[in-house]
Amino acid sequence: MTASRLSGRLAIALGLLLLVGSFPVAHAEVEEERFDCRTLEDQPRPESALGWFERSLWAGHCYLYEAHAVRIGYDGVRTLAISHEVRDGIERGVATFLDGPPMVFERRGRIGRLGWAGEAGEAPPSPAGIVERVDGLYRLQLGGEERIANRRARRLDIAPLDSFRFGHRLWLDQATGLTLKQTLLDETGRPLETFQLTALERPRLHQGEVVLDRQREAPADPWRLGWLPEGFTSQPVDTRSARHGEEIIHRLYSDGLSTLSVFVAPLDQAELLAPGLHRLGVSNAAVRHRDLGGEPRQLVVMGEMPPRVLLRVADGLEWQEAPSP
Repeated sequence: MTASRLSGRLAIALGLLLLVGSFPVAHAEVEEERFDCRTLEDQPRPESALGWFERSLWAGHCYLYEAHAVRIGYDGVRTLAISHEVRDGIERGVATFLDGPPMVFERRGRIGRLGWAGEAGEAPPSPAGIVERVDGLYRLQLGGEERIANRRARRLDIAPLDSFRFGHRLWLDQATGLTLKQTLLDETGRPLETFQLTALERPRLHQGEVVLDRQREAPADPWRLGWLPEGFTSQPVDTRSARHGEEIIHRLYSDGLSTLSVFVAPLDQAELLAPGLHRLGVSNAAVRHRDLGGEPRQLVVMGEMPPRVLLRVADGLEWQEAPSP
C-alpha cells in the first residue's frame, strides 16, 4: 500500500465529501425511506448558526448544479469542474481536475447514516444525525455576509470544543444553502486547505425525492479500537477489499465533520510504509507494524486530524480472540 495509493483514497474521500456529501453505494430495497427535496422550497431563511448548517447539509443532497472550483492546499492550486444530479432518487457527483495529473472521480449513492443498525439508536440519516452530533462537539457561530462566486454568502465558523479535531469555516449561499467555500483550520486556527467555487451554474432544487440508505448490520471485525475521540462512530460503509493480492480491512469513523480511516493488512501482503507519521497533502497518516492476532500486520490510521490523535488511535487498536458479535 504505497503513499500514492493512500493519496488516491484521500483525494476521493476529500473531494466528494466537499462536493456532494458522503453517502454509501446504493442497494436495492423493497421498502425505501425517502426525503422529499421540495419541502425545502417553503422553509424560511435560517436565523441560527445550527439552522444554517442543517440547511447546507440538505442542500448538498437536493440541489442540482454544475460548477467550477479551486482547491488550495499543500500541493498547490488545483482547478476542478464539478456537477451534482439526482436520478430516480440516487445522487451522482462528478469531479474532474482541470490541471495537473488528469483525474476524474464519480460517485453514486444514497443519503447515508451515521451508524450501523443497533449501534446508534435508529441510525438517523446523515443531515439529521450530523446536526445533533456536531452541536455537542463544536461551537457554531454566524459571521457576516460576503460575496463568493458572485453570490451572496453567509459565513459560518465551526470551532471544536476539544483539541482532538480541526475547525472549519464555511461560506453558505444565501439563496440555496450550498457551500460556496470551505476552509479547514488547524489547532491554531491556521488554514490548512481551502476549497472554493468560482462559478456556480444553474443551481436548481430537485423536484422529487432522494433515497435514504438502508439500515445495515455492523461487520464482525477481529479487532476493536481501544480509544476514539468523543463522538466518533464507525460508519455503515462496507469497505473490505482485496486488491493486487492484498486483503485490506478498511473502516471509516466520523463525528459528523471530521473523519478518520483505519486500514489493517497482513504485513506480507501489503506494500510497506515506514512506521511513523506521514503527511499526505492536508491529511496525516500514522503507520504501525504490529503483531496482531499472531500475525505481523501493517496498521494505517489516516485523517484530517491532529497527528497525535491518529497515533493514539493506532496504538490503542486491540486484537480480539474472536470477532465481535
